[in-house]
Amino acid sequence: MPTLADLAELVRAPAALSVPGDVVAGAAAARSLDRRTPGLAAASVLLYWAGMAGNDWADRRLDAVERPERPIPSGRVAPEVALGLAVGLSSSSDPSR
Repeated sequence: MPTLADLAELVRAPAALSVPGDVVAGAAAARSLDRRTPGLAAASVLLYWAGMAGNDWADRRLDAVERPERPIPSGRVAPEVALGLAVGLSSSSDPSR
């Protein structure tokens, strides 16, 4: 079972810190900052993380050669867990729910 640290590395959690700012900046530039903006920012973070997990799942064979220390090729995160995380994060990113 992967640790929280392994999953955070898989989705590159610290890199997502810039994502909410991008959403807020875009909304501000479009003059559409409103009560939905925080939900949209949160959904964007979930989609970012989903993309990172999905990318590592798709690149798992290449990473086994070029980046064996990554969570999937190192065996810390099973490929099925990474794919499930990508799907789950994608489906949970609907801010209208």
